[in-house]
Parts: sequence; structure tokens; C-alpha cells
Amino acid sequence: MPNSLLIKKKIREFDKKISVSGDKSISIRWVLLASLASGVSKAQNLLISKDVQAAISAVRKLGIKVIIRDKFCRIYGNGLNGFKYKKNLTINAENSGTLGRLILGFLINTTNPIKLVGDQSLSKRDFKRVSDPLSKFGAIIKLKNKKNLPLVIQGSKNLKPISYLEKKGSAQCKSSVIFAGLRTKGTTIIKAKKSRNHTELMCKYLGLPVSVKSNKNYDEIKVKKVKKIKPFDYKIPSDISSSAFFIVLTVLSKNSKLVIKNVNINHSRIGVIQILKKMGADIVFKNQKTYKGENIADIQIRGGKTLNAINCPSKLNSGAIDEFLVIFLVAAKAKGISYFKDLTELNQKESPRLKWGNKILNKIGIKNIVTESTIKIYGNPNLELKKQIIIKNYLKDHRVFMTGIIAALSFGGKWEIHDKDSIKTSFPNFLNIINELKKND
Repeated sequence: MPNSLLIKKKIREFDKKISVSGDKSISIRWVLLASLASGVSKAQNLLISKDVQAAISAVRKLGIKVIIRDKFCRIYGNGLNGFKYKKNLTINAENSGTLGRLILGFLINTTNPIKLVGDQSLSKRDFKRVSDPLSKFGAIIKLKNKKNLPLVIQGSKNLKPISYLEKKGSAQCKSSVIFAGLRTKGTTIIKAKKSRNHTELMCKYLGLPVSVKSNKNYDEIKVKKVKKIKPFDYKIPSDISSSAFFIVLTVLSKNSKLVIKNVNINHSRIGVIQILKKMGADIVFKNQKTYKGENIADIQIRGGKTLNAINCPSKLNSGAIDEFLVIFLVAAKAKGISYFKDLTELNQKESPRLKWGNKILNKIGIKNIVTESTIKIYGNPNLELKKQIIIKNYLKDHRVFMTGIIAALSFGGKWEIHDKDSIKTSFPNFLNIINELKKND
């Protein structure tokens, strides 16, 4: 099939240095904030994926000029009130939950109703979790089935600050409320379960009226109305979530060594590193530095180490929520029984990922027991496959596709993995890097 990939043998040992694409979370946030800045902002290494292109299309529809050449982007912001709210406007978030939820926070003062749509996968995801707090500001939001896209948002000129408890660990919901608070007179107070904090760091760098008091399990965030956003340049670091696939491939490849350059190692994003190190993986940060509040480093990985099972602490979940599918592959090869709990959020992603973790493990012959929120994985350190495996009908979830590739290259067998175009949403360069690793020096 033209949109499927066949893999017939394991990868051989490799010793490489690579760079992966720009961080998706930061790329989308930069596009949104730069669109409301007063002047021209520039970005290098912007991730040019379908999700980020959807963000650029969205701000263009709101009257913002954007110029892209290769991975270099200029956004000509018109200031805080620079969006043009035309009649009968429809914004398409495509597959991006980050874009779909975050942009609503900026649209709560729209003078005309705006329709937000998405693809088949995004249209099944829960938008009530963000429409509920945004409605309390004064916006009117009507959802399909009171939960899903498409939705219509009608803003208000009389926005009121709110108090909001975010208890799911959703950075998207938290960020949307922060953005809404920046449009609202008074002080919005957010008590948020720990999650990725790129929005807070970017706001701090820009000097916006967002303060964060960090407690053990929650952050207390206070947001006031912003008067002006200054234009800002950003060299986007590499994405830890994209890097995770190559980290796991190296961990599972005997005698292999890999260095991934200039990766964002924000403490709220490195759950995958913490989990794999607890399982015995050899992973080291080199050349650490701080850039506009974000921690960045080269990641060095050595493969072939003895891997042990883990009873994974729930506190690491939010920092690894996008990486669990490949973490499960490491558990499949580990010695002993691994246990992961409190993973309900996995089934709120592009596909029901906890269920897909179970399906992939079943296909490779690894015993596992799954519930609504937990999975127990019985590892087999001698796992070697010779059978044929087909991966399809997974709602074109890019991370399921990439996990299938890593499993095929790590465990052997004959794999047919459908919908390779799915990687265009987050990591169009993925297969090029895989092919680079398959070349011997």
C-alpha cells in the first residue's frame, strides 16, 4: 500500500549524532503570542508540521501576516487588539489539541461568533474541560453534544476574572485559562496540578503579569490583564517528545550510542528520561544551558544495558504523558513485571493510547493486563520476533505509527504499518532520521 511502511529486519548497531525537529509545544505557543505582539517576531527552527501550520493558518485568518522560509518564520503582530474578527469565520485546528484549546483563551473577546473545527480524531476529544472555565469569564461557547467539536465561541466585552481548579494535569486547559486571564481586568487565580509549564516560562520571559507560586503537587498561578506584548525572537529547541523515540530505539539496541543535540529538557517534560533511568537505561545530559527560561542540553544514550521492571510513580505521569507508548516497549524487554497507574489521560489523546499500548504488546506476544487507568506488563528480556504484524486503524495517531516503527526495528519480525502520513502532524522528518540511523558509518 502506498501509505504504509514495510520493515523486515531489526536495526544494526549505530553510533550517531542527530538533531530532531523543533519543540511542538513551544512552536505553537510562540505563534499565538507573537500574533498579539506589537511588532515583528522571528523564530528559527520552528517546527513545520501540520499542527504548527494549522496555528499559522489560524492567526492568518485573524488578520495576522506570517512569512515562512524553510524553518525561519516572521510574524507581524498587530498588538493585543489586532485580531480581525470577521463574520462567518471558521478556524480549523486540524489534529492539534494544543492549538484548539489554547486559541480559545485568546478568542474570548471576539465580537463575532467564531466556529472551531478539527479533524476526525480531534472532534472526538473533550473540549468541555476548557469551555467550562472559559464560559465563566463571560464567553458563550456551544459544543456538539455539549463536549466535542465543532464548537462556536461568542466573546464578551465584559470579561470577569475567575478562580479555576485544574486537577487533571492538562497544560492545554491551564494555558487556555492563562491566555483568557491576560485579556481580563482583575486577577484570575488558577490552582493547577503539575504539568508542562512552557506557557508560564514564555510569559515570564516576556514580562507578562503572570506569577507562579509552586507547591508540592499544585501550582498557584495569578494572571492579570496585559497592556502590551513586546515582539520576541526565539530559536526553538529540539522536542523531547520527538527525541524519545530515538532514545528508546538506542536503549533497546545493543552496542549502540546516540547523541541528540540541543533538546529542551524542561523539568516538566523529562518524565520519560526519569522513568527509563529508573529502569537501568544509560542516559546523560551534556552541555546544559538555560535559554529564555527553558533548560536545554545534548542527550547522550548508550544501549544494551540490563533493563529492570518499574513500579512507575504517578508523579512522573504528566511529564511523560506523550511518551508512554514507547516506554511500554522498554517494559516489554525489561526483567520483571512493570506497573503503570493513573493513566486515564492517555485515552484522551489523538487515539485511546492506553488501549493501543495493550494492542501493540499483545501483537508482539507480551503478556499485559490493562484497566481503564492501569497497565501491568510482563517483560521478556529475550524478546525476538519472527512473525508478521500489521498496525492499522489507529485514527492516524502519529505516536502509534512511530511506536510501531521503533518496535519493528528493536524486536524484529515483519511489520506492515499503515498511515505513514500521520507523522506530518508532529514530526515530518522522523523517517529521514530513522534512515540516517540505519546507515553504517
